[in-house]
Amino acid sequence: MKIAAVAERVREVVLALGRIVVGKDEVLERILAGLLANGHVLIEDYPGLAKTLIARLLAQALDLGFRRIQFTPDLLPSDITGSFLYDQREGRFEFRPGPVFTNLLLADEINRATPKTQAALLEAMQESQVTVEGQSFPLAQPFLVIATQNPIELEGTYPLPEAQLDRFLLRVAVGYPQADAERAILRIRRERRTDEVAVPVLVTRAELLAMQQALEDVFVSDALEQYIVALAQATRSDSRVALGASPRGSLAVLKLARAEAAIRGREFVLPDDVKAVAVVALAHRMVLRPELWVSRTTPAQVVESLLLQVPAPAAEPS
Repeated sequence: MKIAAVAERVREVVLALGRIVVGKDEVLERILAGLLANGHVLIEDYPGLAKTLIARLLAQALDLGFRRIQFTPDLLPSDITGSFLYDQREGRFEFRPGPVFTNLLLADEINRATPKTQAALLEAMQESQVTVEGQSFPLAQPFLVIATQNPIELEGTYPLPEAQLDRFLLRVAVGYPQADAERAILRIRRERRTDEVAVPVLVTRAELLAMQQALEDVFVSDALEQYIVALAQATRSDSRVALGASPRGSLAVLKLARAEAAIRGREFVLPDDVKAVAVVALAHRMVLRPELWVSRTTPAQVVESLLLQVPAPAAEPS
C-alpha cells in the first residue's frame, strides 16, 4: 500500500470517530499511530473521558475482533489466557481460549488486577502467543492491546511495573474537552436519541496489515537515527532521572515517528515527527528521582525539556 493511501485511510477513520469523540483528533491520531506501528497503547486518564469508547469504535472502524476485560483484584491469569477443561464426552482435556484470543483487546483499568494477572498479558503482548500447561497457542494477527488506567482512586490498585510499562509503545491521555466540544457532545447525543453508537467498517484487517507493512518503506536518515539515540541517551544522563528510557524506547520513537510521517502523507521522517511522538513514547519508560515529588516534576516535563536541549538535525532528508 502507498503512503498516500495510508494517510487517506487514517483521515477517514479520524473523521468518523471525531464525529463522536469530539475535539480529540490529535489523541485519535496518536492512538492510530500506535496501532499502525503494531504496538500496544496505554490510555491513562480520569473516568468518563471516552477511553473505553475510543477502543470500541476503533475496533469497529478497523474491522477487528474486539474483547474487553474488566481488571479486578480477583481476576485470575486463566481468565485472560484461557485454560484446559476436561471434556467428559471426549474423555480428554480441551483448551478453552480466553478473551486474549482476539485482534483488539481492551484491558480496562489494568492497574486494578494483581501483578500475577497483569503478567499474564506480558507474553501475549511481546510474543503474540499464550502458553498454558506447557503448550503454546499463537494469537491471530493483528493482535493489539489498548489498556486503560485511572490516575486517581489508587487505593487497592497495583501500579504496573517498569517491565510491563515498557511493553506499551506509547502512553496517552485523552483530557477534558473544551467547552464548545463538550457542548457539541451534548448536541450530538440529543440528536442521536440513544446512548448506542457505532461506526462503519472503514479499513479491513487485511488493509490494516498492509498499512502496518507500508511503514517499513518510510525513510529515516542517519542524522535522525542519531537524534533519536541522543534523546534516549539524554534521559539516562539527566540528573533528574533515576532510570532512563531503554533501547526499546528508542525503537518506539522510531516506529511512531514513521507512523506520524505516514499519517501526514510523507515517505520520510522529519525532526518534527520525532518531537511529536517523543513524550508519548519515552515518558512512561522513565523513573524520576524520589525527591522530585516536592516540585511535582513529571517525566513528560523532563522529556519536553530534553527536546529543547538536544539539537535536532536539519529537516531535509538525506
